[in-house]
Amino acid sequence: MTVIARFAPSPTGYLHIGGARTALFNWLFARHHGGKCLLRIEDTDRVRSTEAAIKAIIDGLAWLGLDFDGDIVMQFKRAPRHAEVAHAMLAAGTAYYCYCTPEELEAMREKARAEGRPVRYDGTWRDRDPSEAPPGVKPVIRLRAPQTGSTVIRDGVQGEVTVDNEQLDDLVLLRADGTPTYMLSVVVDDHDMGITHVIRGDDHLTNAFRQAQIYRANNWSVPEFSHIPLIHGPDGAKLSKRHGALGIEAYREMGYLPEALRNYLLRLGWGHGDDEIIPTEQAISWFDLPGIGRAPARLDYAKLDNLNGHYMRQADDGRLVDLVAERIGPFNQAQRAILLAAMAGLKARAKTLVELADNARFYVAARPIPMDEKAAALGTEEARARLGRLAGRLKDQAEWTETALEAAIRAFVEAEGVKLGAVAQPLRAALAGAVTSPGIFEVMAVLGRDEALGRIGDFAGVALD
Repeated sequence: MTVIARFAPSPTGYLHIGGARTALFNWLFARHHGGKCLLRIEDTDRVRSTEAAIKAIIDGLAWLGLDFDGDIVMQFKRAPRHAEVAHAMLAAGTAYYCYCTPEELEAMREKARAEGRPVRYDGTWRDRDPSEAPPGVKPVIRLRAPQTGSTVIRDGVQGEVTVDNEQLDDLVLLRADGTPTYMLSVVVDDHDMGITHVIRGDDHLTNAFRQAQIYRANNWSVPEFSHIPLIHGPDGAKLSKRHGALGIEAYREMGYLPEALRNYLLRLGWGHGDDEIIPTEQAISWFDLPGIGRAPARLDYAKLDNLNGHYMRQADDGRLVDLVAERIGPFNQAQRAILLAAMAGLKARAKTLVELADNARFYVAARPIPMDEKAAALGTEEARARLGRLAGRLKDQAEWTETALEAAIRAFVEAEGVKLGAVAQPLRAALAGAVTSPGIFEVMAVLGRDEALGRIGDFAGVALD
């Protein structure tokens, strides 16, 4: 059997982190088994579904690095096929017309509540002849669900789960206006797309029982279900906006690399021993359903930051320069060369692209570079005079490398009879406009002779031309 999985988001909002994890698990499962992973947009809610949301979902999945097989299936366009199946079930006797009015249904619900019973349809029209239908009432089509026995789901994560059929009612398949319900649409689409495995959040577990009944009513093979525990916040409560539940595009803006987010999402509810750093190719090799736990995973931004820092240190310097350029660029050729030379030192000190861009900004700043308050405070008359003398000595420095510059500055410090900090601190302020930066010798070497001396001269108030 060829494995065919799918990811089927509803475009009523952004692609949230839970949906992204579901997409990743489906994609990894299909790739692990040499199968296919399909994408279906469940846009049947015409009021809430938007083109902007559809684009955001597709763009978010592409940024995350998940490629899907075949064309994207748009569920709304398949509504005639869904209705066709409902009518075929009607003809086969596995579904029936229900002529209950909205008022009758509400009375049915009120009676159930008053008697302390679960609110469900009572089967009023299950065995009645349509000739008894009241005039002017457009019927819905309901599933003729089994009333005895039980429906069993052998779930790849939850194990065997059973519900008594008397707890389920005859759900609506086709509304009075001829539009299909979510339950019918999902089953028909999954059947027609040849889906063999349905991997989704465990908030859909109760839907699986009803969907299994629709499959069996049509004599279709029921796919293998696997329901993943939801993601919770750090406090163990269901993830919500107060925890910072965000769309995937927000994680991109927050400066995370897609490979880091893939690794992080993979470890949210799936494990392989004590392994934490799991590149995507390794994840494809290892991923399978038994590795998914039954307990909800907890969002941990500190762990995500650490993972992202690891992947940034592994990333190509040129790629990082391009990503920084998206935030503080564009760069000319000289600026790009400076950042390429600086990137090894910069990426070792940052955990997100936001930090990386902020830390890189001083390298490409135009002279005179801006000074933060703490850096400006270091510009005392004594410090400026000392840096003026240093600049005069460095102007004739033959070799402009970290090693040579360190030797020259240490010799200058000794000649001045001061500690290194008395020179290094104002020098850092002159070069970076801040009191923190990569090592000053590294910064000077990266900036180059002319730019470094120019910045020192600006700070000291001397012209070195």
